[in-house]
Amino acid sequence: MIAIVSAQNMGKMLKDNVLVRKISGIETAGSLNILFSDKTGTITKGILEVVTFMNGKGLEWNSLDRVTPKLKDILTVSILENTTAVISQEEGKRKIIGGNGTDRAVLGFLSENIPQYHVKKVASVPFNSDNKYSAAQITGDFNYTLLKGAPEKIISKCSWYFDENGEKQKLNPDIVNTKINELAIRAIRVLGLAVSEKGIENDVLPEDDYILVGILGIRDDVRPESIEAIQEVHNAGVQVVMITGDRKDTAVAIAKEAGLLTSNDDVVLTSDELLALSDDEVKSKIKDLRIVARALPSDKSRLVRLAQELNLVVGMTGDGVNDSPALKKADVGFAMGGGTEVAKEASDIVILDDNFTSIDKAILYGRTIFNSIRKFIIFQLTINVAAVLVSFMSPLLGMENPLSITQILWVNLVMDTLAALAFGGEPALKRYMKEAPKRRDEAIVSKYMWSQIITGSLWIFLLSMGMLVLHEADAFFRDDPSNKYLLTGYFAFFIFISVFNAFNARTEQINLFDNIKGNSGFLKILSLIVVVQICMTYFGGNILCCYGLTATEWLFIIILSFTIVPIDLIRKLYYRNK
Repeated sequence: MIAIVSAQNMGKMLKDNVLVRKISGIETAGSLNILFSDKTGTITKGILEVVTFMNGKGLEWNSLDRVTPKLKDILTVSILENTTAVISQEEGKRKIIGGNGTDRAVLGFLSENIPQYHVKKVASVPFNSDNKYSAAQITGDFNYTLLKGAPEKIISKCSWYFDENGEKQKLNPDIVNTKINELAIRAIRVLGLAVSEKGIENDVLPEDDYILVGILGIRDDVRPESIEAIQEVHNAGVQVVMITGDRKDTAVAIAKEAGLLTSNDDVVLTSDELLALSDDEVKSKIKDLRIVARALPSDKSRLVRLAQELNLVVGMTGDGVNDSPALKKADVGFAMGGGTEVAKEASDIVILDDNFTSIDKAILYGRTIFNSIRKFIIFQLTINVAAVLVSFMSPLLGMENPLSITQILWVNLVMDTLAALAFGGEPALKRYMKEAPKRRDEAIVSKYMWSQIITGSLWIFLLSMGMLVLHEADAFFRDDPSNKYLLTGYFAFFIFISVFNAFNARTEQINLFDNIKGNSGFLKILSLIVVVQICMTYFGGNILCCYGLTATEWLFIIILSFTIVPIDLIRKLYYRNK
């Protein structure tokens, strides 16, 4: 059943940019309690753009062409020679390729016509998440060690800055930090650039005495659709925690814009603050946690572990190689379509468009599949329990089993394969997102389901016994020593009441045709069952123990079968008013 339902929905999900790699993942997605989500490209557009440059004096320029010439040269070299992205010319058009989004955005700040500098890169130190900076040593027209990374790391190493004329001046860190805070409030993330006149020796950078080139302000706008999706996920009872490499102020500004921060009790932590807390202290804060800023990959794995220890069903997004342990450890790992193959291999679901809205849809589909499975269980157990009760009581009342072996085979086909196909096509309804997430230890058969199963199966059993035992029921069928017309009618009744009960099982609403157009296959399959049953009745003969029925006999069977509908409607009304 799970395989059929999941397979039917995977095609729909793919159209919504959700690629399911592991079937169990999508069902679990519907039960998420907490989701740790990346910011860049998921909550935000992922289109990074340098919108301002600021030097150590606090002067700002919104275009490189407006920067004074000497400072412009130092800035250009600092960007050009300390990056993993490159500028290529294809058919006369400039194109930036390689590197990460930040490197490509920074290169995009350079002018179309870059001056030719005679420099040679003699050493480099790649970026890593612990140091949060990269470095490169160049010789030639400029003899510097270039440093690029998190402003707090860069500024702490700087004693000087370049003024607008490219001259060294004594740095006042407070001026720079004040301006950085102003940018952060505008949801602009920042990147620091500095140089040292000392070289790199054995991959060891000069410790201090750097000259601050300036701070680049990078903007990544929040996706408008993410704001609505986050609200919907919150309403679904799923806690969303944004994990980002941005500084705290920038992360808070973006989170407020995205609707993640809504209360004074919401907790915002940096990686350093998280590291300083014990596991028990983190657990006490997890329910109110909304942001982890300056996050490291190791923070993701730790948060997944601690959340699972609290018995929460955990989702984690990621796109890098370093994210793969957390993706694998989470109950549902969401890899981004633009991420690494390693991350995708470790994940359960791939979000092809890197959009938080698609994660929202994955949760909705997960809940839809879970509800479809529950509907199928209601339908199947109702028929099974009734069939077992009839088979058990018949010998006690001195009767043979009213259903032959071949007839039971057809009943099984209706209950299993055809029912799975019918319920597997149920539409994804927005109201499922208003349900509370399922607990880890929650039984798949709920109290509501038991009420429907017991009510339906007992009613079918009582009608079956009445039909087989009472002379009033027997009077509707033609006389025959072997009761072949009565038993044929009973076989048709059992299938027909199952068909009517399928309408009861597919919706908890009073309106049995609620959203029926969203599952056209349901009506087609039930119609097929009815047509095949009628054909069996007239052409089954001795093989299927079926013999043709008259119009009066059919009318009696249909009316008797239909009674399951009002009985279940009464149960639904009672359950609602309970």
